[in-house]
Amino acid sequence: MDKLSTRSSWLDVLSTALAPAIWGSTYIVTTELLPADRPFTAALLRALPAGLLLVLYSRHLPKRAEWLRLLILAALNIGFFQALLFVAAYRLPGGLAAVVGAIQPLLVMGLVWTLDRQRPAYLAVGASVVGIVGMAALLLAPGASWDPVGITAAFIGTACMAAGTYLTRRWQPAIPLLAFTGWQLLVGGLLLLPLAWLVDPPLPSLSLSQWLGYAYLSLFGALLAYVLWFRGIARLAPVAVSSLGLLSPLVAVLLGWALLGQSITGLALLGLITVLGSILAVQWASTSGSPASQKHTDLSTLENLVQRRML
Repeated sequence: MDKLSTRSSWLDVLSTALAPAIWGSTYIVTTELLPADRPFTAALLRALPAGLLLVLYSRHLPKRAEWLRLLILAALNIGFFQALLFVAAYRLPGGLAAVVGAIQPLLVMGLVWTLDRQRPAYLAVGASVVGIVGMAALLLAPGASWDPVGITAAFIGTACMAAGTYLTRRWQPAIPLLAFTGWQLLVGGLLLLPLAWLVDPPLPSLSLSQWLGYAYLSLFGALLAYVLWFRGIARLAPVAVSSLGLLSPLVAVLLGWALLGQSITGLALLGLITVLGSILAVQWASTSGSPASQKHTDLSTLENLVQRRML
């Protein structure tokens, strides 16, 4: 890989990393600005308005053959993931939920290895395991409550996001980025609508700060963040993208330290440094690539070209 392409890859990494960094601010916005005990309403108001804005702006209607895959991706990336995420958040300590979510890069590696026959680089596997350990040291408090329903919801939600990340890259729908993001948010928001209607209590009269909190979650936490996320999936390896998700709880911890006076000392500080090192190692392994994986990619490309010529 030449210097120009390497530089371009790292610029893609940095722009994609903005998405989980923005998502990391969701916790402090939710706890400090939004009405309490309305998780599905928050998820709905984050996804649905952003989806409507992007769909109206892009003015692109997917073709009939594209709808099935788009519905599956919307359910995995937005609808199911958001619902299960909030179930886990309400039944588990935030640290435990984040540690379960940290297995996402390993799940994506398993999908790539099983379905694409591409063995992951040893450095990426090792760095992902180290990232889980670092996340546990950073966030997992002694005596955390291991609620079975919460653990199950966190794991299934993480699996949905991993599958959505993998399938988004594998299918590569021929839809403009803004329309692709908008339709997923719109469909995912519609999936969340009955949950918010049936489970959450009605919204009270909202103050200006609460309106601004919902607007931030929708415009930045959904519209901007998911555009950057899906752009990154199209340009980077799925494992590289999924590892960046560890930045979300990291940013949440840093914002708590900077804005709420929460301390980061001792083992937690070591865990933070470990997670950052893990993310950088996975990105390095994904952008440089091992000779074996490069050889496999070249062979796969050659096979695809041969098959196209035979058709």
